[in-house]
Amino acid sequence: MIQYKKYFNNLEQFLSSSFQSFQVLHIDLNKCYWRNQINDEAASGLGNGLGKCTNLSNLTLDLKGNQIGDEGAQGLVSCLEKCTNLLNLTLNLQGNSIGDEGLSGLGQGLEKCTNLSILTLNLQTNQIGDEGLSILGSSLGKCTNLSNLTLDLKQNLIDEIGASSLGSGLEKCTNLSNLTLNLMSNQIGPIGASGLGFGLGKCPNLQNLTLDITGNQIGEIGTSGLSTGLGKCTNLTNLTLQLWGNSIGDQGVQSLSSGLEMCTNLSNLTLNLQQNQIGIIGASSLGSGLGKCTNLQNLTLDLRRNQIGCEGASDLGSGLGKCTNLSKLTLDLWQNQIGDEGVSGLVSCLEKCTNLSNLTLLLWSNQIDDEGALDLGFGLVECSNLSNLTLDLSQNQIGDEGISDLVFCLEKCTNLSNLTLLLWSNQIDVLGASSLGSGLGKCSNLSNLTLDLRESQIGDESASGLGSGLQKCTNLSNLTLKLQLNQIGDEGTSGLLIGLEKCTNLSNLTLDLRQNQIGDEGASALGSGLRKCTNLSNLVLDLQQNQIGDQGVSDLGFGLRRCTNLSNLTLGLQFNQINKSQKLKVKCHKSKRLVTLKIKY
Repeated sequence: MIQYKKYFNNLEQFLSSSFQSFQVLHIDLNKCYWRNQINDEAASGLGNGLGKCTNLSNLTLDLKGNQIGDEGAQGLVSCLEKCTNLLNLTLNLQGNSIGDEGLSGLGQGLEKCTNLSILTLNLQTNQIGDEGLSILGSSLGKCTNLSNLTLDLKQNLIDEIGASSLGSGLEKCTNLSNLTLNLMSNQIGPIGASGLGFGLGKCPNLQNLTLDITGNQIGEIGTSGLSTGLGKCTNLTNLTLQLWGNSIGDQGVQSLSSGLEMCTNLSNLTLNLQQNQIGIIGASSLGSGLGKCTNLQNLTLDLRRNQIGCEGASDLGSGLGKCTNLSKLTLDLWQNQIGDEGVSGLVSCLEKCTNLSNLTLLLWSNQIDDEGALDLGFGLVECSNLSNLTLDLSQNQIGDEGISDLVFCLEKCTNLSNLTLLLWSNQIDVLGASSLGSGLGKCSNLSNLTLDLRESQIGDESASGLGSGLQKCTNLSNLTLKLQLNQIGDEGTSGLLIGLEKCTNLSNLTLDLRQNQIGDEGASALGSGLRKCTNLSNLVLDLQQNQIGDQGVSDLGFGLRRCTNLSNLTLGLQFNQINKSQKLKVKCHKSKRLVTLKIKY
């Protein structure tokens, strides 16, 4: 009797089963440390059993983290030539000891599976070099029905010959529409990247491509060769390129931009170019190239830790302004010295991207002060459809005036429902914190808010002002406040909670008040305020390294027990002034309604 689907996590049970009855088979022997770990002999036995499953159409084998070497790999795949009906194969051999000989055997087995259309091979962290990969590439070229291929070769011993050979094999897979290839942390160099690009350029049906060649020293020449190939993949709609740490430089980015502008059907693009010695010229070229990808709807661009400066940021913004169909944009420019002028030029694009609904701008450590914050705010006002916004302006020089101007603009973004503001380590004082709270209170549709103000010199008055504004955010259901490493005492805690207790729709709250100056009165105020948040179901409260004693923790516990809907509570109380008997007492006060309780002393 044919069984459509069967799952095994025990080798012996599989070997004693009725082999010919399986069409869909999943065998999970991942890290069999607690049983007999799979070695060469066991892998060969498994292969022998699989060879008897002649009706298989879908096979998933998870053998991650075992002790399979070349002999075991060859024995395992000896079955494949007998499984002539295989359409879908997933084989996870990550973290074994397979070298070139084993991979050669795997390749020879695969080329017998002429009906394969979907193949996933995870060979990460083995001992694979050029010889084995050359044979695998040749074998893949004979799998002419492949439409979906995922190949993970991260952290092996592959250099330029192996990568070029793989490219030669891929060029024969003319039916490929979906390809994911991970070569991170190998040594393919410029020649290998060029060979790979040449092969990809011969795959005319590619629509979805994910390529990770992080840390492979491909340089300008390799990027140029790779980009030439990509420019021929004119049917690409979804592209993810992970190229960080490759010394690409401006010339390499120019080549990449030329390739991308040929991919006119791109709708989703993720491009990671962090730490690549990219300057003004590279950023300008990238902006120009992206501006010609007029069908882009979703773009993630990571340029952190380069040197694009203010001019590069402005030119990049100018190009992005031509991507008028963008609905989701993530732009990471950490540590690029763009300054106020760069922010102004960058956000000039935003007013043209009228379809933007999701925006993430990561501008950490970029020498931005009040003027830049104001210009950023003006740009955001033009994005009338924004519903999700993440801004990271941490470690800049933004003061009260800049914060006030920024939130004044944010309150005009009337469709905002999800907001993340990371402002830690700036120069925010009483006025800035109060303005921040007041402005956020006018964002009437906010349901999810994350606010990071750690290391910002927030004292009692500032915390109270923040709370006063937040009390107007009556639609908030999820709130994360990071206020650690400030100077908030009892008075500030009380003022903050007076605001939070008015947020009656809160169901999830994370409040980080580590390393402040909170004593018993502040802890009591916390308990009193939180018990009025009657809809709270999940609470994370971190009060480490304050001055809370027995009375404070008792009052806090009393208040928390009044949170009748609370099901999950995590409470951090390390490094306070609580004695052992009080710790025990608090533990004993667990509410019957709580599903999860974690208290750390």
